[in-house]
Amino acid sequence: YNSPLSFVPKHSPAQNDDIDKISTFINSANKLLVLTGAGISTESGIPDYRSEGVGLYARSSRRPIQYQDFIKKEFVRKRYWARNFVGWPRFSSFLPNSVHFMIKDLEIKHGKVCCVVTQNVDKLHTKAGSRHVIELHGSAFKVMCSDCNNTMDRHHFQTILEEMNCHMKGTSMMIRPDGDVDISQDEEQRFLVPSCSQCGGVLKPDIVFFGDNVPQERVEAVKHEIENCDSLLVLGTSLTVFSSYRILLQVSENKKQIAIVNIGPTRGDKYAHIKVDTKCGDIIPKLLVH
Repeated sequence: YNSPLSFVPKHSPAQNDDIDKISTFINSANKLLVLTGAGISTESGIPDYRSEGVGLYARSSRRPIQYQDFIKKEFVRKRYWARNFVGWPRFSSFLPNSVHFMIKDLEIKHGKVCCVVTQNVDKLHTKAGSRHVIELHGSAFKVMCSDCNNTMDRHHFQTILEEMNCHMKGTSMMIRPDGDVDISQDEEQRFLVPSCSQCGGVLKPDIVFFGDNVPQERVEAVKHEIENCDSLLVLGTSLTVFSSYRILLQVSENKKQIAIVNIGPTRGDKYAHIKVDTKCGDIIPKLLVH
């Protein structure tokens, strides 16, 4: 197994001045919208896609599955579910870290956070106890039918897959951001995947694949939170994906305060009133909130 910190990119340590700046930013907020990305989950042991040297793109030639490929090609679905099946026990057991718990405290204990919008599909905010969470890109903990939208708990789906694939013995534990692992091509194509029990349609994880769109009702829910908030705190994301970058742009257009904590540059740096270039775990758990 990789240690949790093996997925955190190289970074400069946080300065006391940085902690003070973010503390002041949060203390001046009453309705803080928090936008989080993979950079807050790397410290729990889940790799991201893009981090220099340690992200999935740097470690392998693998690229995320495109939505249309998943829907149209059976061999792509077999490959996805076979790997996801092997990786699921470990992926589903990851635990929140001190950043997730501090975000929960900012909401529950201090009454500062009005909503957490996360790009992550790992459910770690919910596991930490955050109540008002919008999972922008969905959740790996649900499976849905792409035809009739019937949903199923991912743990229940695991038992179905186990019954259909008794032969399957996963060996590789190189976990990926969406929860799958690397296994042999032969094992991939022998893997059996059920169809929807309601309509016979294609079952997919309830996540937004690359090339897919965020559901409109989720976009509207986020828009409501943007109008409701008085400031935005961006944590652990380079804002490369437009669905998250758009949130920052809309907050900026509404003339609200923006702070960013991330290792390396982000697409939103020029809009931020405060930018701190370090890992979130060096800043967020140390905040002095009153």
